[in-house]
Amino acid sequence: MQREHARRGFSISHQKVVLEIDFSGSLWGYTEITVVPNNANLRTIHLHARQCTIHLVTVASHQADFVHCDPLANVNISTPQDCHTYPELKRKIYSALAEGDEGELSIAIPKEVSLRQLGQSGHPTASGIFSETATPEPQTPGPSFQTPTGPEFMPIVVHIEYSLRNPVDGIQFVLPTDAYPYRVPHAFTTPSSPDAARCWVPCIDNPWEKCTWEFEFVVPRYLEEPDPLHRSDDPDFGEPQGSIPTVVVCTGDLVEQVSHPNNSNKTIFLFSQTVLTSVQHVAFAAGPFHVYQIPSEPTMEEATGAAQPVMHAFCLPGHESMLHTSTSFLRLAMNFYSTDFGSYPFGSYKIVAVDDLPTQRFDAATLSLVTVDLLHGDDAIEQVVETRQALSHSLASQWMGINILPKTWSDTWLVNGLSLYITSLFIRKLLGNNEYRYRLKRDMQRVVEWDNGSMPPICQPQHLDPPDSVTLPFVNLKAPLVLHILDRRLGKSGTSLGLSRVLPKIFLSAISGELQNNALSTHSFLRTCRKVSGADLRTFAEQWIYGSGCPAFGFTATFNRKKMAVEITMRQDAPAYRAHEHSGVSKMLLKPVPFFEGQMTVRIHEADGTPYEHVLDIRSTFKRYEVPFNTKYKRIRRNTKRYLARQQAAQAAAEGDAEAVEAMGLIDMGFGLEIWENEKERENWKVADWTEEDEQVMSGATYEWIRMDADFEWIAAIAFDQPDFMWVSQLQRDRDVVAQLEAVHALAKQPTAIVSSTFTKTVLVTNYYYRIRCEAALALVQCAIRALDFLGLFHLFKLFLRYCYDPEDPSQDLFAHTYVPKPNDFSDLSEYFVRKNLVHAISRVRFENGKTPTVVRQFLVDQLRYNDNTANPYSDTFYICTLISCVACALVPTASPERGELLREEVRSEQTAEDVNLLKQAVEEVNRYKSMDRLIPSSHNVVTTAVLEFYLLLTTANLLPHDLRVFFPLTREGNYTQVRIAAFDGLFMSKQWYTPAIMRYLLAVMANDPCRVVRRHVTRCVCQSLALLVTMGEMKNGPKDSESLLIEEDGSVPEKAKENKKSDVDLMIKVLRKDREIGKNEVLREFLMPIVLAPNVDHEVRWGIIKLADLVLRGVEEAPPKVTIHLPPTPVVEQPPPIKLPPKPAARPVKTGGPPTRNPLVAPPAPPKLKIAPGGSQVRASPSATPIAPPPRVTSAVPPPPTTKAKPKPKPRQPIANGVKTPQVPKAQSGGMSLNDLRACRNALKKLRLHKNAVLFLQPVDPVRDHAPNYYEVIKNPMDLSTMGAKLEEGMYKDRFALEADFRLMVANAKQYSPHGTYAHTEAINFEIFFEKLWNRINKTLEVAGKTSESRSTGPQIDTTKQPPSKPTVEVPTATPTAPAPQQRRVVKLKVGGTQAKAAGKAQEKPKAPVTTKARKPVVPDEAPPPYVDDGSHDLLQEVIAIERERDEEKRHRKPKDVVQDISPSRASGSAPPGKRRKHNVDGDDDILALATPLSRKDKANASYVPPRTSTPVPEPLVTPTLKLIPPVAKSKKEKAPEPVENPAPTTEAPRTSNKGKEKETYNNQVVPSKPRQAVAATPLNEKKCRDVLKVISRLPEYPIFGQPVDPVRDGCPTYFDEIAHPMDFGTMSQKLTEGQYVTMEEFAKDAELVFSNCRQFNPPTTYPVNCADAVDKVFKREWAKALEKKLSWAEKRSLQGLMTSLVKDEISFVFREPVDPVLLGIPTYFQIIPKKDARDLRTIRQKLDSDKYDSIEAFEADMDLMIRNAITFNGAESEVGRIAVIVRDKYKDMLSNIKCGGGTKKRKEGDGKGTPQPTKKAKLS
Repeated sequence: MQREHARRGFSISHQKVVLEIDFSGSLWGYTEITVVPNNANLRTIHLHARQCTIHLVTVASHQADFVHCDPLANVNISTPQDCHTYPELKRKIYSALAEGDEGELSIAIPKEVSLRQLGQSGHPTASGIFSETATPEPQTPGPSFQTPTGPEFMPIVVHIEYSLRNPVDGIQFVLPTDAYPYRVPHAFTTPSSPDAARCWVPCIDNPWEKCTWEFEFVVPRYLEEPDPLHRSDDPDFGEPQGSIPTVVVCTGDLVEQVSHPNNSNKTIFLFSQTVLTSVQHVAFAAGPFHVYQIPSEPTMEEATGAAQPVMHAFCLPGHESMLHTSTSFLRLAMNFYSTDFGSYPFGSYKIVAVDDLPTQRFDAATLSLVTVDLLHGDDAIEQVVETRQALSHSLASQWMGINILPKTWSDTWLVNGLSLYITSLFIRKLLGNNEYRYRLKRDMQRVVEWDNGSMPPICQPQHLDPPDSVTLPFVNLKAPLVLHILDRRLGKSGTSLGLSRVLPKIFLSAISGELQNNALSTHSFLRTCRKVSGADLRTFAEQWIYGSGCPAFGFTATFNRKKMAVEITMRQDAPAYRAHEHSGVSKMLLKPVPFFEGQMTVRIHEADGTPYEHVLDIRSTFKRYEVPFNTKYKRIRRNTKRYLARQQAAQAAAEGDAEAVEAMGLIDMGFGLEIWENEKERENWKVADWTEEDEQVMSGATYEWIRMDADFEWIAAIAFDQPDFMWVSQLQRDRDVVAQLEAVHALAKQPTAIVSSTFTKTVLVTNYYYRIRCEAALALVQCAIRALDFLGLFHLFKLFLRYCYDPEDPSQDLFAHTYVPKPNDFSDLSEYFVRKNLVHAISRVRFENGKTPTVVRQFLVDQLRYNDNTANPYSDTFYICTLISCVACALVPTASPERGELLREEVRSEQTAEDVNLLKQAVEEVNRYKSMDRLIPSSHNVVTTAVLEFYLLLTTANLLPHDLRVFFPLTREGNYTQVRIAAFDGLFMSKQWYTPAIMRYLLAVMANDPCRVVRRHVTRCVCQSLALLVTMGEMKNGPKDSESLLIEEDGSVPEKAKENKKSDVDLMIKVLRKDREIGKNEVLREFLMPIVLAPNVDHEVRWGIIKLADLVLRGVEEAPPKVTIHLPPTPVVEQPPPIKLPPKPAARPVKTGGPPTRNPLVAPPAPPKLKIAPGGSQVRASPSATPIAPPPRVTSAVPPPPTTKAKPKPKPRQPIANGVKTPQVPKAQSGGMSLNDLRACRNALKKLRLHKNAVLFLQPVDPVRDHAPNYYEVIKNPMDLSTMGAKLEEGMYKDRFALEADFRLMVANAKQYSPHGTYAHTEAINFEIFFEKLWNRINKTLEVAGKTSESRSTGPQIDTTKQPPSKPTVEVPTATPTAPAPQQRRVVKLKVGGTQAKAAGKAQEKPKAPVTTKARKPVVPDEAPPPYVDDGSHDLLQEVIAIERERDEEKRHRKPKDVVQDISPSRASGSAPPGKRRKHNVDGDDDILALATPLSRKDKANASYVPPRTSTPVPEPLVTPTLKLIPPVAKSKKEKAPEPVENPAPTTEAPRTSNKGKEKETYNNQVVPSKPRQAVAATPLNEKKCRDVLKVISRLPEYPIFGQPVDPVRDGCPTYFDEIAHPMDFGTMSQKLTEGQYVTMEEFAKDAELVFSNCRQFNPPTTYPVNCADAVDKVFKREWAKALEKKLSWAEKRSLQGLMTSLVKDEISFVFREPVDPVLLGIPTYFQIIPKKDARDLRTIRQKLDSDKYDSIEAFEADMDLMIRNAITFNGAESEVGRIAVIVRDKYKDMLSNIKCGGGTKKRKEGDGKGTPQPTKKAKLS
């Protein structure tokens, strides 16, 4: 805390907040912060302020400069449209959060404000710190520091005017909407995020920064417009009748409420908080609240003489009736806490119930905001307990949690634990000691289950961050239990009274100021405990506070008659330590305790009934204790006079003798029960008695029972074995509710008739605490087994019969009786809870096969049908919910893992007619209750929620079809929040939620739903449901049963499960990422990043979506930052003459050193191509010089020849239509800038002008206007955005890099003139950051275009292998378009040179210079080539052009099948499935890459659908440059024709294969025979699937332009047929499909690809037609992949699985069930005769079948035949195995013939497209 002050330079003593709230989503006002500097050098004040708009800041009444930047609001990434860049977003969010910790608002202290020093003095509480550090507690680590002494300064006041509009966090406005028209408008602070406080007021958002507060709120007097007809008579205080005035409730005490001096329609509320309070504990709520003052207790005031704190409760209109019922007990809680733990630390306490609170409570100083769901009416039962627990905890937090804070984050356990501990003490007073101890026992069991090695210690001093939200619930559960056992141990040491002495001291020190800053540490707490009790707590702290895990004890007890002692054997185990025993890192982080020390109390109830306590000192993991026995030579004799006298007394008690009842109650809780004393009743109830043998054993026992840890001092799992009669004695005679609970659980594990009777008796005896009776009822389920003739179920029915009408026949068979319940009467709450648990227990009874008995299901349906609550004073909604959930539980059969898991595919037990009838009845009754709940809503619509859970359970169990109409309507706004959550749960458990339409809806809910709770729940469920669906095997390619089957069989489940745990998780993630409907879900990929990047996204939703992206998407690794962005090629821009350009790139050879090894394109052609490609002006010639001779600066004068040579270059272009446009160059391009560069620069300037940081840079600096008189003396080369725009339009830039240089000059000027930290300097930095991201995107886009053009132009250069001079080869690119040419000059990513041989052969030429896509990284060759001279390459150019034309003509006249050799790069990856992203250029062959057109991701996807072997007369449109302009398109056809020919030296190249998954594509530069390829890849045409694909894409809005042939006149494209030789459209394709012109699926796909490639060839990129093509192409590829899928239909697969199951069950198949083991069977030569790859067996075939490895029944049959052939081949046809093989073959052949006959029509009906057309096509092909 002090170090934080010292680092910040100031502290805050007081803060005033003045706000006006208008209830339409906005508030405005100001805050005044009194700052106390502690450093004379304080110049800047950093405050936290998010979301706020800061209007004005003054410091000590002087206006101050300030910078307000919210890093979280400005998070953006380089490619926001790419969902794979989420790791970059995650990193930037982390960095933004870290940056925000320093403060978003920086205020410069004006020079006029001086920091005046008052004098030297130390902090008054420094001595307390010294004493704390001087006596450290050994082995109890905790940070300690002391207050620095220093000078004090005069406080200064910082005044900040700000406003908020539609805040996302911190403030919640609840307003009426169309979905919720009756909502009452109100506003309140909300803990929506960890930094919510700074979101509504500028402050120091730190829990340890405390100050006093003053609040002033201005609100409308009424939120309703007053009706002029119903005004009050008083003109001054006219009050609309029926309207509720607006009330503001705030932290602190209400000072006054006054009318606004200037507006009578507004009211001002003034609050003051004089106790130091953190901003995180400040809250307010405003709205038309109804007020209820919780009355004082007169007796309390008389006893103490002190006034009780004022307490008020507030609620919205409509909830007034529930407010009194829900909150009146709080006065009792206030008095309890004040009496036991010290006076209330504040002046008043308010509780406000609001709507839409994201958590159950928000506790602030003097104020608690709670959700309206906690309110309940007079008729509630269950909710009363929950509400009292929650509200009493919120009040306890005022003492511990708000007034007293944790000193560090690691002390959170102590503060949270103490508040929960004192809450539990109040619950003990309110609900009784039995409830308190029962809850403690239950909580201990939960901690033992949880703390098994997966949880950290509750206190980790080395952790400086807040507790993780995952572990915080565990900490909150374990902490109060640790304090409870600490209290028990302190109570046994000396004269201490436990924590009841410690806590008042702590609270007193907080009120008196002794506790520095009211911050409590674990260290000081333990020191106080040691002082009070004198106990040494070091071991306790190390084990229970700083260590993790819980012990597990095993006890046995025997009586040693010789020593007259009970020998108790103890074994201790530490499961948490065992889990991390072999991991040093885990042991270091989680600190599991290997062994727990301490004392345990054992209570032995000896023969005379007296309990004797003994203490076992546990100091080792194993020990045998001898406990002395006090009763000499006495045994328990139950048939003695004393026993008989007791029975007589019981008989008297049964007859009504009150004294006898009281006497017997003290002895045995079971005596006096009529049915146990009446023989006839005992028979009716089938009460079992002890046998004579049991009596003998019991009479020989020397003690009645033993209790381990009788004083509740351990959080441990204790296993203790003693005979059942001892447990019965403990249950009946021990008064402790925990002892009774332990006895019930122990007896449930040994079901007998005696145990069943004992449980029945326990339920009947009302002296037992009701929770023990409920536990006994649930335990009766263990006795409802066939071995006991379902005696437990009989007793359950008999017990429930008390709530039903008696049967007419007393001897009625209860298993055939119809149970009609009497009208409900829940006046006896104990009986109500017992009744609910009886119903629950009956629903859990099962037969051995997992099915529920019919009588049970009928019983539960009858309870729903005949339920009558008309005369009941209490609500039965929760009882109905219990009935509905029990019906669902009973309808779903359970089966043991052996039946359910290993044979999952086998249908277990078919539904009988009776089952179907009962299911129908249950659904009808449940739907009736659902309709009733819609008409007469239950409290919080809990019945509808239960109905939804009913459907969820039954649909998951496949008992009902999954009908989204049940869930979907209830997910919409307007339904109750819990109903919506239950409906979303049902939606997520279906396999349909990731269909595009529903996924789009879910993403919209995550992004825009007004309810934060729903948004967060949906986001969490998306990830959780994926895990569930994968585990349930609903995902394709999910983990199959086969692996589980193997593990089960080899008996090594734990070992293999442990080894494969990580690989299983990895496998599941791979399954999700490969799944077409999830990992490849287009909707998810499209909207994922926009939602995460939205400014109003909830922080939990953002992290949930990033977690989802982690699961289903493979993140792109971020490239390291590029230093080259800081080296703009400004000199290149400033020297237009080509001769002066070469030297500049030479200065940067290091950045791209090594390009010769990266050669993706043929290097020699590059420079001449760049010289010739454009129209031939001087500017176009200069690019050629740039890469040519970078290293030798001396040669910069040589390039003039290229300029003279550039003029003839347009001649080859004359035949193209392009030539006409050469002289008509737009003015903006007159400097040589390409059209693409021009467009990019204009777009960049437009975005730069609109950016928020651009204000200072829009116009030139005016020294007068901008108060910068010496600006032009300092800055010699001024620059601004308007000047850059003018230069761009005047053609003064030769390329985009010149504009980049000017921008950097502008930013550098701003940084140079404005000192660091000033507003202008900061704006310049932010503006530069934005520009870097924008410019990187532009460069990448243009680089891809440059690569495309470059690779196209290098296509014909293969002739260079015949002609050593490379220049002619280079001249070929003259056919490239005019505009892209300058860009090709800069396209530097084309790595240098070819192979070394080529480099040697071309040593005399300059063209060796590399051409790279990134213009700012000119690549320099390893060797400096000589300067360019005219060596006659122009003539060679003409020759090469002629050769190119001849080849083009040859290409046009080839037959379609010959085109197979034209494997263009865009089609080279064609056989991949649609959803998979292909990694291009896997093998890295530079020479083959020289022919490949670099494709963007989208291009690769587009290309992947054109099979490489398909034949078409028009191969050229498939490779189209990305940045192609319309005029030069005609030339591109000539360039494309030679593309299939390999680049120089093809003989040295081997065919390149690119492997992705299981598909392989071969890139070959040789002519491949077409026939074999067609035979392998051809797929017969399936006309239906093709039409389905056309039908889907025809629904797209972009489809119409491709639906009919292009009309050059109508469509305004007269040159279309000059450039597109083979037009195609979907209308023509449909016609060809009708006429039967397609034979294979590949031909159809080829024409579809032709449609898109034609469009991209004719139209430039980013134009509307190309965008349409991209959209339609994307959908086509997705649908085409589905059409090409080959797999068995579901019916076929199920039939074959049934065949396999039947075959395996048949005894004759034993030979083939398992794989052959040559060693085990003694046949070592087996795999020499039968190759291992051909080995088959039934298990292997079943695994392949389950894994969808068969695409047809014939493939399955082939494997079966191979298995039979193997058996006959190895064993011989006449052997025994051979004969068995023939029998097995006959069997499965018969079954297969049935499947084929019966499945044919089925398949055709299913529409799989595998019906009759398939064989005919195959016949045609053959």
